[in-house]
Amino acid sequence: MKHIYFIDPLEKLNTKKDSTMLMALTSKSLGIESYFLFEEDFYIQNTSEVVFDCYEFSGEIKDDFYVKDLILGEVKQIKIDQDCTIHMRIDPPYDSRYQRYLWMLNFLVEKGINVSNNPIGIMKHNEKLEAYKIDNGFESYVGASLSGAKKFVSKLTERGVEFLILKPLDLFQGIGVEKIHVDQLEDRFVKKAKEYQGPVVIQPFEAKVSDGEIRSIFYKSKELGTILKVPKAGEFLANIAQGASFHQVQLSEKLVKDCESVCQKLMEDGVDLVAFDILGDKISEVNVTCPGLLVEVSYAVGENLAKKLF
Repeated sequence: MKHIYFIDPLEKLNTKKDSTMLMALTSKSLGIESYFLFEEDFYIQNTSEVVFDCYEFSGEIKDDFYVKDLILGEVKQIKIDQDCTIHMRIDPPYDSRYQRYLWMLNFLVEKGINVSNNPIGIMKHNEKLEAYKIDNGFESYVGASLSGAKKFVSKLTERGVEFLILKPLDLFQGIGVEKIHVDQLEDRFVKKAKEYQGPVVIQPFEAKVSDGEIRSIFYKSKELGTILKVPKAGEFLANIAQGASFHQVQLSEKLVKDCESVCQKLMEDGVDLVAFDILGDKISEVNVTCPGLLVEVSYAVGENLAKKLF
């Protein structure tokens, strides 16, 4: 079986702690034929077999599971057939570019090629909306309607809510997330909907975020590892890319069951690798596009979790 990692250009990635780099070097270390595939070399056709220009690579997985000395090797012609697994590892945002790649990957799926996570599964399950479907999930408004937003926030203010979180529906790593006072709603909501050209998420601000946000990685409905991401002092974004610290934690029995339940549903659509964001005792996001932090979670638990994917 050949494993092909469909990825962004290396210059866009922090290869030292990129989850895909750890996955790829791990599969190679296990004797699995493994290659990188870049956007400029990706195509489909219906007239003959598909043969990608793929790249060999080398590098070292250090004792702390961070990646060292990643180097691209020679280009190799790889025939795409049923002996291939393509890993969809293009980073969000989920925009028109991303959607086109999912359509093209699904073309290959229908030809019998295995793609992980499955492109139709990714299309079907928005990372934020999937969390909002869960019973007793975070109160959430999603839309570009100002009148709808006002009605939603009015109910919150009746309960004494003073601060809100606004964020785009389809970005990542805390991009576009903003904390505002309820009095700023109209101005900030309209600007954000225009800036991101679409629906905006509104939620009551949770002060407990200062205590940290959990990231838990599951594969085929089994927990691989879990960390708590703690924001920098005086900040509310618990994103490691923006300076949050992290350490290993144990999920409660309830949260394990909640995550397993979501995973079982996603697996029906070919989504096996899932990274949950959890705030307090509630799932806030279900990451399926390019689940990350595998390096950090491996570091925290003291085990290369990528091995469990193979």
